[in-house]
Amino acid sequence: MTIGTMVGLQNCIEEGFLNLKSLGLSHCQLSGFSEALCTEEFARRILEAIDREGVTITTYWCGWPGPAVWDFYEGPLTLGLTPVAYRFARTEALKKGSDFAAALGVRQMATHAGFIPENPADPEYPGIVSALKDVVNRCKQNGQIFLFETGQETPVTLRRLIDDLGTEGIGVNFDPANLLLYGKANPLDALDILGEFVRDIHAKDGEYPTNGRYLGEEKALGQGRVNFPALLKKLKGLGYDGPITIEREISGEEQIKDILAAAEMLRGLI
Repeated sequence: MTIGTMVGLQNCIEEGFLNLKSLGLSHCQLSGFSEALCTEEFARRILEAIDREGVTITTYWCGWPGPAVWDFYEGPLTLGLTPVAYRFARTEALKKGSDFAAALGVRQMATHAGFIPENPADPEYPGIVSALKDVVNRCKQNGQIFLFETGQETPVTLRRLIDDLGTEGIGVNFDPANLLLYGKANPLDALDILGEFVRDIHAKDGEYPTNGRYLGEEKALGQGRVNFPALLKKLKGLGYDGPITIEREISGEEQIKDILAAAEMLRGLI
């Protein structure tokens, strides 16, 4: 297993890759919501930078245009491909993101698909599946695996969606904290359902929600409810030997401190 962290697309060349190396890390997920940056020229500049700095991008985490509210009320109306008002534009943005990742030589693209309906008979479900097939097919054409990030749906719902799409060329960006933050599953139990599809992991920690409106609290690694010793042991038992990407959703000195502590903790566990 290799340890890395998240690097934002916006400032990856000027700051992101340099900060990554200063943390003693060389692997990252490149994450961006700016469709305007997904150009051949910017890809060329990034390739020059990663060659210069000796950095490896394991996965391109692709965002999408439009509003995004990360809670239980407006979240289902604004996130991912579930809102019909934004579905076409976001499908096109994800396909463009796949092309951009291909220009970088990155063979995995991840995203949040949104609050996938738990009920497969929901009238919106076929449209979501159709849009995702379009994105998955573009990834296949680019020689990539499309990764669903866990969290906004139960593991069973995500497994059903993967089956409905056809499992070829599809994987999971397993975020154990998200399963807690959204109140969807115990991460260890979720691996029983999704383990065979895991291709990248977010090393993130957190707690279950304490009310029905807002997500649970994200925390530094080891300070939340995720049992990382047991989680990594189970992943090893499943044969996983891929990247572990530290994600800490704060900024500033505290973020750096927490990433360094997380990397030390993970090295000990690996």
